[in-house]
Amino acid sequence: DNQAPFTINIYPFISLYNDPHFPVEFAFFDGTGDPINDKGRVYDNVLDANYDTLVWSLQKNGFGNLSIVVGEVGWPTDGDKNANMQYARRYNQGFMNRQRAGRGTPMRPGPLDAYLFSLIDEDAKSIQPGNFERHWGMFYIDGRPKYQLSLLGNGNGLVPAKDVHHMGKKWCVLAPSASLEDPQLGPSVGYACDHADCTSLGYGSSCGGLDLAQNVSYAFNSYYQVSDQVESACKFPGGISMIVTRDPSFGSCQFKIMIKSDSSGGEASTKTCLTRSVAVLLLLLMCYIVL
Repeated sequence: DNQAPFTINIYPFISLYNDPHFPVEFAFFDGTGDPINDKGRVYDNVLDANYDTLVWSLQKNGFGNLSIVVGEVGWPTDGDKNANMQYARRYNQGFMNRQRAGRGTPMRPGPLDAYLFSLIDEDAKSIQPGNFERHWGMFYIDGRPKYQLSLLGNGNGLVPAKDVHHMGKKWCVLAPSASLEDPQLGPSVGYACDHADCTSLGYGSSCGGLDLAQNVSYAFNSYYQVSDQVESACKFPGGISMIVTRDPSFGSCQFKIMIKSDSSGGEASTKTCLTRSVAVLLLLLMCYIVL
């Protein structure tokens, strides 16, 4: 009665995450998967199929003209073997290309009203559904683009946030003298990961190939950085940790450095400015996709 739309989130990634036999190519918009012919309607990607499943259900229940909004659609970059930069860029660029072309679905040919998720990572988000939940962003938490994505189709990609500075090049790692059999090790890693983000350490994730000592170092450093590099945050029991100035990053696994506080307003001011900048970018992105 109020002409409110029906909102649905469509995540082909989650279909793949929940079912290892899900056809990977059917998740993307390249047309490389095996198409499905449903009584003359041809589907070459899961977004169209899911969307039209809802359209059909609404029609069967007498709401065939109800407008639909895709509230969230996107692909994560870490936290699972299928959550990576290549797949995320492929999916999101394919989505933007179809939006610019005004392509709809077989049952609703007009352009979709949809929102790309997400602009920036959320390193404190609940991971109950999976470790990937903290990695949907097209930008890192410091405002750097993770990959190139053309929104307007003119060849221009994403640009980093300005005036964002990092703290000193210091990392907290497992001390060379520490024993991997130290009884303090397990509780210390557990404490660090309970208070910081260790989701990149999972199987198939960007840091999934680290050895045990590197895993411990990653956990220690995550806690040290989220604690703004205060010295006490790298004093785990028994002297098993130490601060180093040589980057311990390994391969695709990046040991992060916290955003630096500014001189006028401290950490809160810096992060607030970054958050505001990202919010403006998100608003502009949403407006473009809807239009």
